[in-house]
Amino acid sequence: MKRIMVTGCPGSGKSVFSIRLQEKTGLPLCHLDNIWWKPDRTHVTREEFDAALFAILERDEWIIDGSYSRTFEPRIKACDTVILLDCDTDVCMQGIIERVGKKRPDIPWTEQTLDPELVELVKTYKERNNPVLSELFRRYPDKGIHVFRDRTEAQRWLDELKTE
Repeated sequence: MKRIMVTGCPGSGKSVFSIRLQEKTGLPLCHLDNIWWKPDRTHVTREEFDAALFAILERDEWIIDGSYSRTFEPRIKACDTVILLDCDTDVCMQGIIERVGKKRPDIPWTEQTLDPELVELVKTYKERNNPVLSELFRRYPDKGIHVFRDRTEAQRWLDELKTE
């Protein structure tokens, strides 16, 4: 495991999981939100984002944390391992509510209010993204795929993970 894609619905715990995975493995960690978003809540162009992402994908080792569904396939192609945090929608909704007002390393600002667009993204995530991910998992059977239905299951896997 040297190139790991961590994905799932906003609020599922991707970033916390990725930080713990980075601490355990020592692999460099990239949060996609830190590539896309600027501190003033504007974002870079798609071209700038893609250039930064593809530069990371060319590296020998990485953990990439984020959803960004239009980049699922290139990340799956490049990785050796996929972690999908497939938590219940209610859990994800609670996750985005609880992070309001908290400073986080995975995004370049502190959310002061709950973003209605993010709420809608959480509500529709599974129906829009899980079928796409399932198809990509079938298309790339050589990847190590780990799907966790809750954070406890994901943490147990991390606890049991053997590192070199």
